[in-house]
Amino acid sequence: MDEHVAGTGPWRLALRRLRRNRVALAFGVLFLLLVALCAAAPVWKEVAGRGPTSNNLAGKIELDGRKTDVVSTDGIPIGPTWGKQYFLGADKNGRDIMVRLLYGGRNSLLIGISAALITALLAVVVGLLAGYFRGVVDGVVRPALDVIWAFPVILLGVALGTALAIGGLQLGPVTISGESKLIPILVIAVVYVPYMARPVRGQVLGLREREFVEAARAQGMGHWRTMFSEIMPNLASTIVVFFPIMVVNAVLLEAALSFLGAGVRAPEPSWGNMIEEGVDRIITAPHQAIVPGLMLVLTVLALNVFADGVRDAFDPRAKVRVAEL
Repeated sequence: MDEHVAGTGPWRLALRRLRRNRVALAFGVLFLLLVALCAAAPVWKEVAGRGPTSNNLAGKIELDGRKTDVVSTDGIPIGPTWGKQYFLGADKNGRDIMVRLLYGGRNSLLIGISAALITALLAVVVGLLAGYFRGVVDGVVRPALDVIWAFPVILLGVALGTALAIGGLQLGPVTISGESKLIPILVIAVVYVPYMARPVRGQVLGLREREFVEAARAQGMGHWRTMFSEIMPNLASTIVVFFPIMVVNAVLLEAALSFLGAGVRAPEPSWGNMIEEGVDRIITAPHQAIVPGLMLVLTVLALNVFADGVRDAFDPRAKVRVAEL
């Protein structure tokens, strides 16, 4: 049995720990179900017969055998019908909330996951270079990370998002429109780089002094080969632990930026701007704010609990009894 444990790699041990954490797995499945539900937005669009940006202020719907205004003369939108059309009711412009909810989820998750991927890529590259080369490279990178770190993420995100939304972004021959979803993706990716790059840099500073790195140098390996063949594999568990946390933070920041008007631009839906629109009618039509807010909470909660499970699984201090392996 001792030989079995000694021959078990850290990745297999982490996977076994994660499999035993049924709560984390259950919330991971919940997150995947929410992603699948949002991915099926075009299917529901065909069922409902309306797009996410289709206004229908003067429209009528047959409900309980009689014609009913989608938006009443008092400006109050119809509530949930639990049918194919307006399943969760309408907003102030007569748009189908269920359709907008699913398309808004697609936008929020697309922006969050894409931003987290870019954050991870930039953070690993920056942290690896600063930690390995130290000296001048670290002297340039570390203050730059400290400057970004010094600003609250929401304030920095709103400032960058508003500025880029007005003038767009010019990257050489490539022009990005201010209404493009690439703007919030890039803004969120940049503001979260220090939160991952600093721990990566610290880990690289320790790894570069380890015996296997010294042995690689003694064998004549160059700096780049040493970094990517010796040090990078030892960063994999850190990246795996940080990535779901970065997705959680990115989804939350996207919702905050869209709520404040610096993220996804109307009439494109996102959970953030749907909540903002619903707040104005929280008394007469509370479902407009409650439904997207509930979806945001469920998504963030599910991914957060799963991320905690992944972190615990990769924690080298976790106590795993041999009998349970």
